[in-house]
Amino acid sequence: MNDTQVSAGRRVGRRVGRLLGRVISGLQPAEPLPQLLPRPEDDAAIMDCALYVRGSRAPGRPGFSDAYATARRRRNGFVWLGLFEPSWAQFTAIAQEVGADDPTVDTTLDRERRPAIERRGDVTVLTLRTARYVEHGELTETSEVVDTGAVTLLIGAHFVVSVRHGGAGALADVREGLQQRPSLLAQGPWSVGYAVVERMVEVYHDVATRVERDVEKLEEVAFLRHGGCDVQQIYQLKRELVEFKRAVLPLQAPLRLMAETTSTLPPGLRQHFTDVLARLGQVVERVATYNELLDSILQARLAQVGLDQNNDMRKIAAWAAMAAVPTAIAGVYGMNFDHMPGTSSPWGFAVAVLVMCAGMLVLYRLFRKSKWL
Repeated sequence: MNDTQVSAGRRVGRRVGRLLGRVISGLQPAEPLPQLLPRPEDDAAIMDCALYVRGSRAPGRPGFSDAYATARRRRNGFVWLGLFEPSWAQFTAIAQEVGADDPTVDTTLDRERRPAIERRGDVTVLTLRTARYVEHGELTETSEVVDTGAVTLLIGAHFVVSVRHGGAGALADVREGLQQRPSLLAQGPWSVGYAVVERMVEVYHDVATRVERDVEKLEEVAFLRHGGCDVQQIYQLKRELVEFKRAVLPLQAPLRLMAETTSTLPPGLRQHFTDVLARLGQVVERVATYNELLDSILQARLAQVGLDQNNDMRKIAAWAAMAAVPTAIAGVYGMNFDHMPGTSSPWGFAVAVLVMCAGMLVLYRLFRKSKWL
């Protein structure tokens, strides 16, 4: 048997083997199909989805799968998907498509997560705290001054997925503003990260300015001699300021990391993040100043409350001392002894009343002189 016959026999054998394998697999019971997750394109959680190529937005609003596939074929293309409070199943479908693991899903859907940046495989997870000033006519014990939420960005080579929780921090204006800056948008997915961080810091400045007005109003009425603010109002504003501080202060470390050590950050954006970090530092200083001022106002108000209580106690003691004079005299003459001085005199009652009034008048003059009354 020559080599040609051997090669032909081997080809026939492989074909027969593949045919037998198909027959055997057809006889085995079919496994149930996995449960399909809902299509994210059809869900109301999607705020917007756009494909960007060389700093320009492609026309239309494609589905995320199609836009992501197109972006991967383009050297300078990426897709930005914006989500608002998606469910676990909805976000898991998107996370699987971009290669994010389950811990990344849990991190993204955490509403109370502190600002942080993490690198997980090919995906960078950037979490920010959103803030919004809540208008109120008068500061009360239950007034909401600062409303906070969270926004998490999943940034890859050709995609950005933003997930927002809470009413604060809408990103529609961020997207619109970024689309007006094609040179910045051409930097790729990290341009979205910079635009979002920049907007958050701008909002922090606005919230800090409005909180400053509340602090000034509280300071004006806190030291009034009459009708000053309630201590509970100071506690409420301080509580709201602490919530704002938790959103602002922890963001310094992620921004410093992005500006100094993040290798995936385009060189053209490094200086931008440095500038944002400097502006964030100004907000942190302002918040620290307001916190110290509220502490001073609180301590002064507590001291004033204690002083007012002491003055009230002195007034009560003074009036009680004056009331003790007629009480003591009347108590002595009310014991009904047979032999009491003045009881047999027709002027005894008048003299007793006169002594009572004279004693009370003397005590009143003394208390007024010592400023107890």
